[in-house]
Amino acid sequence: MRETVHVNLPGRDYDVVIGTGLLAEAGAHIAPLLKRSRVVVISDETVAALHLSPLQEGLHSHGIDSAAMTLPAGEATKSWPHLMTCIDWLLDQKVERGDIVVALGGGVIGDLVGFAAAILRRGVRFVQMPTSLLAQVDSSVGGKTGINARHGKNLIGAFHQPSLVLADVDVLGTLNARDFLAGYGEVVKYGLLGDAAFFEWLEGQGPALAAGDVPARIEAVRRSVQMKADIVARDETEQGERALLNLGHTFCHALEAATGYSDRLYHGEGVAVGCALAFALSARLGLCSQEEPSRVRAHLRAMGMKTDLADIDGDLPGPQALLELMGQDKKVVNGQLRFVLARGIGDAFVTGDVPPEAVLDVLRDA
Repeated sequence: MRETVHVNLPGRDYDVVIGTGLLAEAGAHIAPLLKRSRVVVISDETVAALHLSPLQEGLHSHGIDSAAMTLPAGEATKSWPHLMTCIDWLLDQKVERGDIVVALGGGVIGDLVGFAAAILRRGVRFVQMPTSLLAQVDSSVGGKTGINARHGKNLIGAFHQPSLVLADVDVLGTLNARDFLAGYGEVVKYGLLGDAAFFEWLEGQGPALAAGDVPARIEAVRRSVQMKADIVARDETEQGERALLNLGHTFCHALEAATGYSDRLYHGEGVAVGCALAFALSARLGLCSQEEPSRVRAHLRAMGMKTDLADIDGDLPGPQALLELMGQDKKVVNGQLRFVLARGIGDAFVTGDVPPEAVLDVLRDA
């Protein structure tokens, strides 16, 4: 079962192929992109132990040689030292502008390796092979690459589109429940920001997704990717509409910074909490009915996900400190913090007209 979503960016367009068995067939998909029969692969230690050998076998079966490097798993890898490790290794491998770098992993590896590809020799091509649900539905598509800084998340980076994305849903079967549900936070986000029918579908199909229903997983990835691809095609560098994809992320990034980018809070978990907070803030401002945040929280709870600050292990800074962390968000314009809020499920919009006291009230109640 295969689905293909085309990302329509003139001169930089590419396909996102979604289905089963794509690791073994990677060589067939990548070969047409190659100028010489060799690729380099960067992964993390956890993913490599599970999926690197099948990928290299799939490449070799189509006459493609490969060299591979692994990095530590975890958000802390999105850093200057590991970026330099990538760059030095790629240069050691004599990677040329016409070559292909393969990012095999979740969002951390995709972001880091994509950024390395963007700056190596002023830009080499790369292929995303996302191995987490979060990466398949979100971070592997759209060309955002980067690393974190001590000031905040994803503050250093570049827009650099991949040449191909291969999303093999078979690999999702190797994720533990927490990792899968973290990615589900991004899936729910798409329904909440612009597709009420998709959110309703998720309310019915979410348990099947979590239980391993492959057709349902393919459909969830396809619908998420199609929505993102359509938005990226209209606003590649986030001058307007693409900011809607940050629903929940203003809260999320502050919470990730507050927890030290550690396993206390995975990114997708932060997105889920952030979406619940964004709808609570929307209701507090009179933008949507009180039933909407209740419905959002009910679905997240039904899926066993985090929805409140109290669900995050350990102590958190107070509301004022969290608000100050939000001030480093990339969506700040002319010193004004901008939020993605909602008039209802499937009807999000971006605004800077949010009283800080309303944000503080929501954080106090969370």
